[in-house]
Amino acid sequence: MTLPIRPGMTVPLPGPLHAQRDRIVELADLGFTDVWSAESDGGDGFTPLALASVWEPRLRLGTAIVPAYTRAPACMAQSAASLADAAPGRFALGIGSSSNVIVERWNGVPFDEPYKKVRDMVRFLRDAFTGEKVTQQYDTFEVQGFRLGIRPEQTPPILVAALRSGMLRMAGRESDGAITNWLAPQDVPVVAAEVAQGSGGDERELVARIFVCPSDQTDLVRAGARRVIAAYMNVPVYAAFQEWLGRGDRLAGMWAAWKAGDRKQALEEIPDSVVDDLVVHGTPEACRARIDEYFANGITTSSLAILPFDPELDFWDAVRSLAPAS
Repeated sequence: MTLPIRPGMTVPLPGPLHAQRDRIVELADLGFTDVWSAESDGGDGFTPLALASVWEPRLRLGTAIVPAYTRAPACMAQSAASLADAAPGRFALGIGSSSNVIVERWNGVPFDEPYKKVRDMVRFLRDAFTGEKVTQQYDTFEVQGFRLGIRPEQTPPILVAALRSGMLRMAGRESDGAITNWLAPQDVPVVAAEVAQGSGGDERELVARIFVCPSDQTDLVRAGARRVIAAYMNVPVYAAFQEWLGRGDRLAGMWAAWKAGDRKQALEEIPDSVVDDLVVHGTPEACRARIDEYFANGITTSSLAILPFDPELDFWDAVRSLAPAS
């Protein structure tokens, strides 16, 4: 593998955006190379990165992810080009289908044909970033006469959020890499093989959001993790992903109890083995070793998301304990 290993952190960080300058700088001092934003119900995907682009030029910036549905094509191109122009060579655009909850329930946009929608957005962005006028009928939308009026010095790479074979292969074929989450280190070769199949063996970046709680309060951490796992794994796209990875039998009891409306029983049905697969926890040393397994198995870029399951765990103590320079 010739792609560099890039240890990253999820942003925005705790607290108001305007007060995060010193912490963003500290991330770079600690050896983190990247910051990756998430977009669901908190900060938007671009503003935290725009601030970080000015505060800390050592960091690469990435969206992981912005939904392909919630910005119109021209608006998506403008947002991406603006950040790429603000931070030449330091921005990567990650887009994906997101979920029916975020797209349909929260934003009122029909969650139709997610595979084609993401593919078409990638193709449109490729066309728009050339600076040429785009008049094109894509499968899921049409663009008539749009020309991007801002030309970044360096065209940003595009990565696709992908969870199963079809989207992973499309990410390898159509984009510069894939973004994934909610997987264990032993799942990475399965995911990486699909991306490689799509790319014809050409190297692609593989980004993973990794959920971490560096605490040895095992029972406390597992209890908190069960709540988060249940919330995610009852969303259809994540349920299908876990089935594809082979955890369907172990999650069947949780799904049945959730469908029956028994939330308490649903949590109890999640086995410790699933929690330990999907959430990195334990001492900082154990967590760093587990994160290294992701890299050893094919992840090229991490975006750590620290989960506050132990009330005695200070967020910044956790960040420092997980730092690449530790």
